[in-house]
Amino acid sequence: MVRSLWTAATGMIAQQVNLDTIANNLSNVNTQGYKTQVNEFKTLLYQTLQTKTTTANGAQKPTSAQVGLGTRNAAITSIFTTGNLKPSDSDTAFAIDGKGFFAVRGEDGNTYYTRNGNLLWALASNGNMLATTEGLPVLDTTGNPIILGDEYILSRVTVSADGEVCYPDERNNPQPLGITIALFQFNNPNGLERLADSLYAQSAASGQPINEAQNPNVEKSSVIQGYLESSNVQVADEMVNMIVAQRAYEFNSKAIQASDEMLQQANNLRR
Repeated sequence: MVRSLWTAATGMIAQQVNLDTIANNLSNVNTQGYKTQVNEFKTLLYQTLQTKTTTANGAQKPTSAQVGLGTRNAAITSIFTTGNLKPSDSDTAFAIDGKGFFAVRGEDGNTYYTRNGNLLWALASNGNMLATTEGLPVLDTTGNPIILGDEYILSRVTVSADGEVCYPDERNNPQPLGITIALFQFNNPNGLERLADSLYAQSAASGQPINEAQNPNVEKSSVIQGYLESSNVQVADEMVNMIVAQRAYEFNSKAIQASDEMLQQANNLRR
């Protein structure tokens, strides 16, 4: 019965983490580029109470006696489905149609990846730099920040579906400037390390980043200017998941209550 207390307690702890994850999804329902996170559970080791043996009369007992020790959270994974595309009045709002990620350079000099295309032009020492709202520079296909000189009128800069930065000529026809916004893919995006501000970091589980511009074997993503990708959180699904998690938490608490009552009855047998 003491084992039943610990087993039910592991279930309560696991469902508490599950509720925290669901609450985090709901709180980020309006965050651009946010991806829904789901909990994965696994069974703890089984304890063998009795192995395969024989009775006192020599009869075979082929089935062993095992008891589970509860559950635990195995992982919290992200679901990388594309969120709804919403129009934006900003000239530096970009959505990705496909599996690609924007690449940005962090303050530590490392490269990070994001689906949040809410960008802006920030002042730089030699012009205007395309950056995130946190001021991190967006990288081109060569791994360098995207910087335009002061001679360009930023409101007239456009970006093609291939990610090419263009500027109109004297006939008002967009012409490529030789700069392309980099898009990267990963063999296992679920293996990316989640960071703050919708950023992801490369890890051993995600594999090396694949530059779409340099790899013809991947399906190319498209850049859509004037749109932002919303989070892929489905509020109705999350509310259902929350109800299920709350009921599972309640069942585990009732198991603890039942074990407590059984222990109380066992103590009363001495009286």
